[in-house]
Amino acid sequence: MLIVGSRLDNMPVMSLQTGGEIARISEAVINPANLEIVAYRLTGPLIGNHNTYVLINDIRELSEVGFIVDSADEFINDGDVIAIDNIIDRQFNLVGKPVISRLHKKLGKVIDYNIDIDSFTVIQIIVKRSLLHSFSETELIVHRSQIIEINDRAIIIEDGTVIEEKIERATLSGSYTNPFRNSKPAPEGTVNA
Repeated sequence: MLIVGSRLDNMPVMSLQTGGEIARISEAVINPANLEIVAYRLTGPLIGNHNTYVLINDIRELSEVGFIVDSADEFINDGDVIAIDNIIDRQFNLVGKPVISRLHKKLGKVIDYNIDIDSFTVIQIIVKRSLLHSFSETELIVHRSQIIEINDRAIIIEDGTVIEEKIERATLSGSYTNPFRNSKPAPEGTVNA
């Protein structure tokens, strides 16, 4: 199942041990090499001023009440896991990253992303179009298979394979009749009753 990444911002982290909230999600730690979320940075009164994270493998489930973990003992700090520290040190932030085509055409900036909650992998990035292109299309959805390269400056995608998402007006189902207009026009000089 896909879920918008920003929907998880400020999501509670619940402990099975205490039966209550022990932290809140601050931001995702995304590995730029494979677009997998490896951990989430946490905030909250129990966290303090430390950089504290919960690894994806330590999350039991994502439910309506939030992320569920066994206890706060599952949390890690900077320096606890070298592989995670290497990813954190890169300071990769997907949101705000410019998106360009292989032919160097500027397409816009990433405003959000869709993740598969079974694998916590970024499946699609949502790109806000530049002002010039926003008149015809406001957003683009780019599938991960279309991404050629991710570097410090931009995300480079295949040309001509971008899936365009156009915002369309919602239409009402069924037909409605204007009660003030007759279906047959009245002859001139007559008053509708």
